[in-house]
Amino acid sequence: MKVFNTLSRQKEEFVPLQEGKVSMYVCGPTVYNLIHIGNARPMVVFDTARRYMEHKGYAVNYVSNFTDVDDKIIKKANEEGVDPSVISERYIAECKKDMEALNVKPATVHPKATEEIDGMIEMIQTLIDKGHAYVAQDGTVYFKTRSFKDYGKLSHKNLDDLRSGERSLLVSGEEQKQDPLDFVLWKPKKEGEPYWESPWCEGRPGWHIECSVMSRKYLGEEIDIHAGGEDLIFPHHENEIAQSEAANDKEFAKYWMHNAFLNINNRKMSKSAGNFFTVRDISEKYDLQVLRFFMLSAHYRSPLNFSADLMEAAKNGLDRIVSCVGNLSFLMENAADGEMSVDERRLVEEAETYVTKFDEAMDDDINTADAISAIFELVKFTNTNVSEQSGKAFIRALKDEIVMLSDICGLIVDKKEEILETEIEALIQERQDARKAKNFARADEIRDMLAAQGIILEDTREGVKWKRA
Repeated sequence: MKVFNTLSRQKEEFVPLQEGKVSMYVCGPTVYNLIHIGNARPMVVFDTARRYMEHKGYAVNYVSNFTDVDDKIIKKANEEGVDPSVISERYIAECKKDMEALNVKPATVHPKATEEIDGMIEMIQTLIDKGHAYVAQDGTVYFKTRSFKDYGKLSHKNLDDLRSGERSLLVSGEEQKQDPLDFVLWKPKKEGEPYWESPWCEGRPGWHIECSVMSRKYLGEEIDIHAGGEDLIFPHHENEIAQSEAANDKEFAKYWMHNAFLNINNRKMSKSAGNFFTVRDISEKYDLQVLRFFMLSAHYRSPLNFSADLMEAAKNGLDRIVSCVGNLSFLMENAADGEMSVDERRLVEEAETYVTKFDEAMDDDINTADAISAIFELVKFTNTNVSEQSGKAFIRALKDEIVMLSDICGLIVDKKEEILETEIEALIQERQDARKAKNFARADEIRDMLAAQGIILEDTREGVKWKRA
């Protein structure tokens, strides 16, 4: 298995620090509002990577944080006249609802910044003691960027270029810096803000320090994979490396994985420009499984453009897989038991080639686009080779393979059968009897009655099927 390492800018063979185990940290959202679809892309992408690693037999310790203290959270809390924790807890709960609807597995641990303040103070003090940080007159603590000789190794930015380059590239901070590139580890409190006691002043941590601390606490000083959106490469992840390696004297993360931006109508998604959709917005029009399918239809390192047309294409693509699995479930109900025939065993062996293609795609830097193509090929193969005469064991084998590959992608394609009310079941049977009696007027009337109740009938060669509108 190979992954593209942002650190080396090339694909590398994935070899975990501990055989059979993977430690993985994925930067989570700042919880001041509903998550948007840009937030959801890394959640979906790296959840899929986790699922595939677990499929390969790895025990994955997957940590993803919630930033629950931030200027935006405080601003919203002040607007509503509530404690910032009310805002953060509200939107953590909403985020978890969206993650569940996207079929994103809960992390092994979802740490919150406000619960890890002691660890942040401890790491900051270590950095001060080692000469990598200093305390300004007002109690602000800064990281001394030039003290870390490898600064810039992830983003491949040169310190002198940063110093003389555009202001937008400079790491943000307050006054009193010894160097404009130094960044904040701890800042003094302001009126109306939450704060904590520290050796330097009453205040709160800078943003970058939280992930260094939470990663070390829950995964160790060295981890296998650190991941997130490409917008985090600089300065956030660059600063994490500097803090962690300066404090721990060890390589922080072996592999760095970053997903590309998600654009809307070919423009970068921007809240300030109003060019964004929340996950909840999309859920009003589509099952969020469609959004997940859409996000996996492109390679995670490729920019992805969101549009109504592409979402419709994703819906149709997912429906192809769901319909195939539904047909197989329907055929299994009346299929004959017993062992597979020689021809059926040969076809199952042939179907394994599509599983191999899926694995090869996922082994090539989690190439979900090609992996989904392999699922489509398996669906086409299945539709071509399964009939009413097929045995139950044969049908089940093909169905299990499609469901397994889809599940690795986090796609729910084996829909549980819904129970119709007795009255509706009776109407479906009455319609069948009317058709046999060539009373087509009554059959059409019953179809219309069921449609009015949200039950759509479909006459297939395997019999009558129904679905809710």
